[in-house]
This record gives sequence, C-alpha cells and structure tokens, in this order.
Amino acid sequence: MTHVSPAQKPETPKPEAPEKPEKQASKALYGGTSSRRITVRDIAAAKERGEKWPMLTAYDAMTASVFDEAGIPVMLVGDSMGNCHLGYESTVPVTMDEIALLSAAVVRGTKRALVVGDLPFGSYQEGAVQALRNATRLVKEAGVGAVKLEGGERSAHQIELLVRSGIPVMAHIGLTPQSVNAYGGYPVQGRGEEAAQQLLRDAKAVQDAGAFAVVLELVPAELAAEVTRSLQIATIGIGAGVECDAQVLVWTDMAGLTGGRMPRFVKQYARMREVLGDAARAFAEDVVGGAYPAEEHSFH
Repeated sequence: MTHVSPAQKPETPKPEAPEKPEKQASKALYGGTSSRRITVRDIAAAKERGEKWPMLTAYDAMTASVFDEAGIPVMLVGDSMGNCHLGYESTVPVTMDEIALLSAAVVRGTKRALVVGDLPFGSYQEGAVQALRNATRLVKEAGVGAVKLEGGERSAHQIELLVRSGIPVMAHIGLTPQSVNAYGGYPVQGRGEEAAQQLLRDAKAVQDAGAFAVVLELVPAELAAEVTRSLQIATIGIGAGVECDAQVLVWTDMAGLTGGRMPRFVKQYARMREVLGDAARAFAEDVVGGAYPAEEHSFH
C-alpha cells in the first residue's frame, strides 16, 4: 500500500454525520435515554418497530429501584406476590389492600418504568362497574400507569369500560393463575384445535376491547407466534416461546431467590438464595464468635 502524507491527501467532501446513537437509543424501551415515564404509546411504538423488551415483577420500592436503574421499562406488581412474598399457596387470597400497598411502593421506587398493577381475584369478576371501582383505586391511591386483569372474551366488557374511562389495561390469557382451582393445577393452554381457536378468539377480544398489551402464559410457542402475528398490540410471553414481543418473569424466579423446583420456562440469572443464605450465616458466626461488632463498628 502506498503511503500518502497528510499534505498530499486530496480533499474529499465530508460525508453527512450519521444520526447519533443516543437519539436512536432514546426511542428504545430497554436502553433508551429518556428519563420520563414509559407510557402505553411507547409500547405501541415498540410493536411497530419490531422491538423486543423485558418486563419483571416488583413488589417493593428497593427492588423496583434496582430494576429501574437497570433499565427495565415495565414492571408488574403482580398477584404473584401471594406466592413470592406473602406466603400464600396461590394468588387467589391476594387482596386489593395488599396490591394497592405494594403498588404504591413500587411507584415510589421508580422514575422511568411503566408500573402495572394487577387486579386480584374477586376484584373484577362481578362485572365492569366493580372492575372500574378497583382499577380506579390503583390509579388514584397507588399511582400505577396501567392495570392488568385475567381473561379473554369473558373479561372484554371490563376492559372496554376501563379503557373508555381512561385506564390503560394489560390483558392476560392462556394459563390464568387465578383460575387454578378450575384448572386443577397449572397446565399448558391452547393445545388442540378447539383450545387454540378459543385462545385466538380471546386475543382478538381483548384487543378489540382496547387492551394495549396481552400476557400469554403457558401457551405453545407456535400458537403464541400466531397470536403475535395476528395482533396489533404487544404480546408478552411467559412460557410462550421466543416470538412474543416481550418476555416477563417473576423476579424472584429470575434471580434465583425462589426455592424448590422451577417451571420449565424459568431461566435463573443469579443465585440470590445462596448469596443471602451465605451472608446470614456469616453474620451469625461473627456474632456468636464475637467478631461483630468490631471496634470500627462501635461508638465511644
């Protein structure tokens, strides 16, 4: 290669500067630079761009602040708190008071994430008026940006009234954990032609009612992909394959804090249960052995 000194280099017109990465990143749900709250309009825009995004559950201000700083754009204050934090055997016993209290904590712990509050079992099944009363409470008292409720065609009237009243709704179809007693467990949903067609009808019904997104839980990956292609609103998968627009996990499952056997769809990204256990044992041994508190931890 012939060397050309700077003085000999011919002048060439400077190309137009490309758009700065920051401007492009600011549009993204995850990794975006905007510090304002994520809204349902941002969710719709991400669907149009074909952008995938993450969602985690959160139940307290401290954990929510960690996820917010990590850039998680949507947090669900799920009734999964019943299993993870309140010691219930299922989500069914969770009350509106419990959801409202922890939703408010998550809102206080975040600055950017869209916080979605779950409507627990018994808070919307009576009909649209009951759903509006309880959803309004979560918006007014807790400050959530949206609510979530389970059910497809059977919950369409509730969704329609909430949206018409100015409350964004995230729907939830497939396996709906509040119906655990009817299912007799947690089976995969949508297997077989009839079940698949019902799930497609449920997805279309919640979209037509005005939901801005829909959770697909424990649904065959091929069916979830078909639903995602057929809808204009975002699909959020949990045990529903890779083709969904977003993915959600219960944070204690994701971080390895939950004990016992994990569902097949869970990937653990840390071993928080081991970390906390080791820390507790180290503290206890220091106390028993007289190593804590040491001089640097004492006042005179």
